Amino acid sequence: MADLRDGAGGAAQDGGFARSLGPWSLTALGVGAIIGAGIFVLTGAAAARYAGPAVVLSFALAGCACAVVALCYAELAALIPVSGSTYSYVYAALGEIFAWIIGWDLVLEYAMGAATVAVGWSGYLVSLLASLGLHLPPQFTAPPGAHTAVAGVTGLFNVPAAGVVAVITGLLVIGTRESARVNNIMVGFKLAVVLVVIVVGGLHVAPAHWTPFMPANSGEFGHFGWSGVLRGAAVVFFAYIGFDAVSTAAQEAHEPQRSVPIGLVASLAICTALYIGVAAVLTGVVPYPKLDRPDPISAAIDVIGLPWLAVTVKFAALAGLTTVILVLLFGQARIMYAMASDGLLPAFFSRVNPRFRTPAASQILLGLLVAAVAGLFPIDLLGEMVSIGTLAAFALVCVAVMYLRHSHPETPRPFRVPGSPAIPTLGVLACLGLMAGLPWETWARLLVWLVLGMAIYFFYGHRHAQSRQGVKH
Repeated sequence: MADLRDGAGGAAQDGGFARSLGPWSLTALGVGAIIGAGIFVLTGAAAARYAGPAVVLSFALAGCACAVVALCYAELAALIPVSGSTYSYVYAALGEIFAWIIGWDLVLEYAMGAATVAVGWSGYLVSLLASLGLHLPPQFTAPPGAHTAVAGVTGLFNVPAAGVVAVITGLLVIGTRESARVNNIMVGFKLAVVLVVIVVGGLHVAPAHWTPFMPANSGEFGHFGWSGVLRGAAVVFFAYIGFDAVSTAAQEAHEPQRSVPIGLVASLAICTALYIGVAAVLTGVVPYPKLDRPDPISAAIDVIGLPWLAVTVKFAALAGLTTVILVLLFGQARIMYAMASDGLLPAFFSRVNPRFRTPAASQILLGLLVAAVAGLFPIDLLGEMVSIGTLAAFALVCVAVMYLRHSHPETPRPFRVPGSPAIPTLGVLACLGLMAGLPWETWARLLVWLVLGMAIYFFYGHRHAQSRQGVKH
């Protein structure tokens, strides 16, 4: 039987990448991807609209669902340590067409996710500059036709959103080691600020704000009560998107069989604990109905009365959102590198720059496309297009673990998911449950995207796909 790595997606070779990432850098990569829009934006809306103080349970439920998926990712990353994330694992287990579907979904997830966070980054920058007495022209901080803070002025192009994507793209082109160093610095800064918020906010908590801990259901599904906790979990799931990007760095990691599982599990555990801590502090300092705003942490700081901390949090939010954009753009190029190595996309996406040892040309093209999307579309439309493809990918990762346990039971596994097949099955059910809670418009957009993807697959990808020597079905 051929080695699984020979049929894993993106080829088994290094492809010219430098192995420069250890467990600490991979953990920082994961934390950099996870902590961003969720902790700085979504916490307040989920508490105010759906779960009340019980939003901590929403974060715990979403974190548990992601933890199950992370264990499955860890087994596959250790078993098949190649670039390409979910795409590679599904190719190894389920074959070409399923891999294409998931790869195409991940293009949507990573590109739209990066654009979404870039628009949020722009909003925080505008707010920070305004607090310092600097005001950018409003028509250049919003997408075409959008209303701005100035009456009668509508947006033309979101320049800060497009600009931050362009700068990060340039950093990623220069090199992985340099990008990781910048990421590590920003991750350290935003973690320090988040911990300060938890500690300082914890000293000002009024326990009365936690009563009732779980407000009674309003009579409508998803509005408080247990259904509100579940709806809140579906909403804050976006806050966890990105931890899987750790697996896209497998070809650039020292000892990937050991480093990648550590990075996956450690980053998810750290972020879940921080999310729960911030959610508890926010709902303990501010009555939960007042948290429905884009900057809920600022609401808590206003109550505490520390202006210096408010400015610091905005800087931390910018750092946090920057690292998310960096990791999503990084992962996007690596997934497309793997797909191009298999012939499913043009060879342009698999070329590694001999000087920088990165997929520089494809990284630049992707950066330009994401920058254009970030400048032209509003955050709500972009955000709605991200989660469903991610959940589908996560579900197939869990299926891949069970399939490979059955088809290749004798293959050595440096890391094994405990309790298989129960744990992977639980992961599939959790992902499908969250998908079922998404609105029909999201399903419609996904269907249109998949139809476009299948057209590309049958007219180009399937005809140019390279033969496989790996898993035999």
